[in-house]
Amino acid sequence: MSEWIEIGDLEDVPRRGARCVGVPGLRLAVFRTQQDQVFAIENRCPHRGGPLSEGIVHGASVTCPLHNWAFDLETGRAQGADAGEVRTFAVRIVAGRIQLALGELMRVAAE
Repeated sequence: MSEWIEIGDLEDVPRRGARCVGVPGLRLAVFRTQQDQVFAIENRCPHRGGPLSEGIVHGASVTCPLHNWAFDLETGRAQGADAGEVRTFAVRIVAGRIQLALGELMRVAAE
């Protein structure tokens, strides 16, 4: 059974927006879509290191603010002709609170 860590309220993340979460050795971006889906991905574009949390959310994708690479929030893969991907992390909502899978975060932080 996975352990989960709470990082805040769903309402702390604006619709079609993001918030950054610091984990030792890692910066995450937690996104909320217009339909209240929540995703967590690495907050660094593999192209030029752009902060994805500052990108434009459209549907279940985010576009890097530096060079317009678009990433699928569910898979982390770049869309279109762009090559690359970012790590994604398990996230869930329980009673209006956002939770991340703790074991997965610890494994990545240890790398």
